[in-house]
Amino acid sequence: MSNSNSQNPGNGAEFQEKVYKYFCDEYQNHKFEKEKAIEIGKPPRKHRYDIASEDNKIVIECKCYTWTESGNSPSAKLRTLNEAILYFTFLNNCKKYLVMSRSTHPKQKESLAEYYYRRYKHLLTPHNVILAEYDKENKIFRIISDKS
Repeated sequence: MSNSNSQNPGNGAEFQEKVYKYFCDEYQNHKFEKEKAIEIGKPPRKHRYDIASEDNKIVIECKCYTWTESGNSPSAKLRTLNEAILYFTFLNNCKKYLVMSRSTHPKQKESLAEYYYRRYKHLLTPHNVILAEYDKENKIFRIISDKS
């Protein structure tokens, strides 16, 4: 359910790789790159997105977060999701995906991605960010938001 901090970088990289493979299989007419730097802002500065198509028409941020051990929301981690949305606001004319790892907890009735969408959809919707969750064990990709 929860990961020790020493496992986080490895878990995040593994999750990113699985999402990368999913998008390569799903969008075979696009070539994807990991850790792709795209210029944003004025004056322009490069920002690295987790995955992006070669033509920058599909840009993806991956987050491998879990509920806390006690079933509470990981509020500091959710703030980093909001930061990812901020970086998406600089992108136009592309599909923007925020992909979360599927995380459930016996005390919660919804996945962490569903909870995030319920609480923060007001940040996603105006910027056409597609919130999705990927169940890496079962290889199931599911759109949570109603933007597609």
